[in-house]
Amino acid sequence: MYGKTTKHKPAPTGKPHVRKGDTVKVLSGKDRGKQGKVLRVMPSKGTAIVERVNFLKKHTRPNPQKNVQGGILEREAPVKLSKLQLVCPSCNEAARTGNHRTESGSTRYCKKCNAEISS
Repeated sequence: MYGKTTKHKPAPTGKPHVRKGDTVKVLSGKDRGKQGKVLRVMPSKGTAIVERVNFLKKHTRPNPQKNVQGGILEREAPVKLSKLQLVCPSCNEAARTGNHRTESGSTRYCKKCNAEISS
């Protein structure tokens, strides 16, 4: 009743469909249609950082002790995984993926061209 209350969002369940190093296409938002390489995936938050997508500007103050010059920095912000779709390396199109179970483990495959996606 008094004080700060927080609403806890449930953590996303399951394994993300994209991995570090994959090429993905952005499906919605201000960067819709852009393609980039996944730099980092955060499954607990359900987000990923994609190269040259979703830039934000951060104003920094100069700090001579840490040798920081200051100014306006541009860097990538996280994008929700639901807004990303994997680009198949063989057919070069954004496609949904599935998993094949093999004796060596599970491998991803493109549902458009049925080709294996190696990572």
